[in-house]
Amino acid sequence: MIEMRVLSEDDWKMWRELRLAALAEAAYAFGSQLADWQGEGDREERWRGRLAIPGSYNIMAMLDGRPAGMASGVPTDQDGVVKLISMYVAPVGRGRSVGDHLVRAVEQWARLVGAETLRLTVVEGNKNAWALYQRSGFRDTGELGDLMPDGVRREHTLAKSLVA
Repeated sequence: MIEMRVLSEDDWKMWRELRLAALAEAAYAFGSQLADWQGEGDREERWRGRLAIPGSYNIMAMLDGRPAGMASGVPTDQDGVVKLISMYVAPVGRGRSVGDHLVRAVEQWARLVGAETLRLTVVEGNKNAWALYQRSGFRDTGELGDLMPDGVRREHTLAKSLVA
């Protein structure tokens, strides 16, 4: 059974554990690197701060009581637009609808806060993420995002209208 857990900054240890696992296991999918969050970057106040972004919504999917995925919704500087970030499904949750649950939860939050558009970025070559987002109704905007740490690949921006 998949259970969604809304996180507060007090859940930083749980979020930290899964985020570090994500950056280690799926480094190809993130603009952040594991090294950015280790050593000097691995500080309680930094982890708490990440979960305390004003107006953000941070969730973790639990599968049979174990962390299986995470995602966040954050406001942007554009009126009516929020962004899905830090999306990750752990190997234990893949192929078990965890990603679908996470995307739906962030979309539901976005609608509750009055957003008209939900955006995200995904790196080229991340076929499973692209498939998840496309079946969830996201479309490629044609906008390129940031250059990935490898200096070669770029993120692509996808968006979904939340207006009926």
